[in-house]
Amino acid sequence: MIPFRPLPGALMAAALLATPAGAIDLTDMTESERAAFRAEVREYLLDNPEVIMEAVAVLEQRETASQEAADREMIGALEDEIFDDGYSWVGGNPEGDVTLVEFIDYRCGYCRRAHDDVNELVESDGDIRLVIKELPILGPDSMASSRFAIATKQIAGDEAYHAAMEALIQMTGEVNEITLERLAESLGLDADRILVQMESPEVTEVISETRALAQRLGINGTPTFVLPDRMVRGYMPLDGMREIVADVREAG
Repeated sequence: MIPFRPLPGALMAAALLATPAGAIDLTDMTESERAAFRAEVREYLLDNPEVIMEAVAVLEQRETASQEAADREMIGALEDEIFDDGYSWVGGNPEGDVTLVEFIDYRCGYCRRAHDDVNELVESDGDIRLVIKELPILGPDSMASSRFAIATKQIAGDEAYHAAMEALIQMTGEVNEITLERLAESLGLDADRILVQMESPEVTEVISETRALAQRLGINGTPTFVLPDRMVRGYMPLDGMREIVADVREAG
């Protein structure tokens, strides 16, 4: 333990900042020594506020590194459920060397903003396997939209699902039986069958499984992107997504 000796001004605070945690025992000081020590530290930080910002930056870096490590561990543990669940739509290049999983909500503004970027990324790259997971979290319209998309896939297949997804991500106004019936008809689908299938246990099971997976991954917002070694929470511009894909390829 380092015994306390009064130090002049900034030197005292600098000594504290440079000393390992716990090496200075504040409880071993007198009240007057403790008050003087605190005053000097306060004065030093007010005179050198950049020290606080440096400390915050270091803390943020550590928290980011910790989150990234936790994400990698979770992705590894849930690999099959994330990338090959057997029921989520797969687009892009099914044999691509990088799989990009997107958790979406059709009523999410950031999902809509990301949609064109994701399409451009997949089309321009040519070697990305895209997996879409329905995560309706923004209320009844979100839920109805996802149920419609999943029902479409189950009744009419992947191509019809893709067409429905493209329509739903751009759809404005209320989502209800009338608007969904019109949408189904515009896509050449059997509206009655789709609307019945929307309420089926099979559709409910897909949504429940995806929600459970999202919870285990710590996903509570959309869009969220999952790759083999990381998660990207929230919207990211096209250039940033390209950089991440390049990093994944290099690491792989």
